[in-house]
Amino acid sequence: MKKKLIRFDWAVKKLLRNKANFGVLEGFLSELLFEDIRIERILESESNQEAEDDKFNRVDILTQNAKNELIIVEIQNTYEIDFFQRMAYGASKILTENLRLGQPYAEIKKIISVNIVYFDLGQGQDYIYKGVTNFYGLHRHDTLGLSERQKTAFQKENVADIFPEFYVLKVNNFDDVAKDTLDEWIYFLKNSEVKDEFKAKGLRQAGEVLDFMRLPADDQYGYNRYLDYLHYKASEILSLKSDAEFQQKRMIAENLIKKGLDNEFVAEVTGLTPNQVEQLRNK
Repeated sequence: MKKKLIRFDWAVKKLLRNKANFGVLEGFLSELLFEDIRIERILESESNQEAEDDKFNRVDILTQNAKNELIIVEIQNTYEIDFFQRMAYGASKILTENLRLGQPYAEIKKIISVNIVYFDLGQGQDYIYKGVTNFYGLHRHDTLGLSERQKTAFQKENVADIFPEFYVLKVNNFDDVAKDTLDEWIYFLKNSEVKDEFKAKGLRQAGEVLDFMRLPADDQYGYNRYLDYLHYKASEILSLKSDAEFQQKRMIAENLIKKGLDNEFVAEVTGLTPNQVEQLRNK
């Protein structure tokens, strides 16, 4: 019988902040960043503290790894048109929050922003995107690099290593065919399932830690309430979308009626029923 595993977004809020469970998040980040990630501690920032509304729709966790880098994982379930701007703001805020007054700029921490979204963000068919900052010459078309002195002083190889690094995981774009261990994690993020043959770091532990039947009764209730909320939000968004589409059809129909076109033609063009068109005509 297939295990019922809880969603990763709820686990991040409730279970993965526990040091005993760091292996799950470490495994995910290790596969995504192609290096062995070790989480030293979970940090609190103004942007990831619990709010009164419990931030049902937005989930984030801020970690510091063994290399003294700050990694924020954000999960967004429903559409936000300005999510790119929120990514930029979140990384910038964490950067400034972690530079003490009087501390030299050379000591700013590397920020890695991992964004897991369950909606179509921007235009693009891939399901994993990475963004870094590079500087290109407008005339000589070269890439601006660090001097040898800067490499030694900052312990960095490239200019991009200084600036925040962004990852966007468009989970719904994934076709459910896991070609490598990172894909296995994407499959889990999309389906809340760990297949027997999966070998990705952290997924075995995820299959144990995120087992719904192992949760205390209060957490099972809280998780089911969270799922109910997600269903409600999805229905709300669908209703708003349907209403917006109807209003657009209505506007087109009214313009066609003003031009003297008959009900059958207006209905065919707009997708409204002849009865709906007649009602608009009577108004």
